[in-house]
Amino acid sequence: MEKRMKQLPDQVLDRVADYFKVLSEPTRLRLLHLLHERERSVGELVEATSTSQANVSKHLKVMLNAALVARRPEGTSAIYSVADETVFRLCNSVCERIADRIENEAEQFRAVSFVDSN
Repeated sequence: MEKRMKQLPDQVLDRVADYFKVLSEPTRLRLLHLLHERERSVGELVEATSTSQANVSKHLKVMLNAALVARRPEGTSAIYSVADETVFRLCNSVCERIADRIENEAEQFRAVSFVDSN
């Protein structure tokens, strides 16, 4: 018996695409990785990424709007933390898939011989 996939509404697909757009920026992935270690202030993130404060703040705002990070005030600073831990399962899954593809490609290269060794 053939199993048919349910068609997803455009609104759902748009939301999923927006989520992936947030994750498509390398600086945001770096920030998430740093925040996975521990919560940090904007200044700490600027120092750790060697990126401007304006750039870090811009990316944090995008991730805050996507509910990937949380923000809390602490004195005159803002402290950021990861709000959605599921993002790491997704990233790990993607990294594992990429690693598998790279390993498979490497095996194909190893199997190729341009010169007969006999």
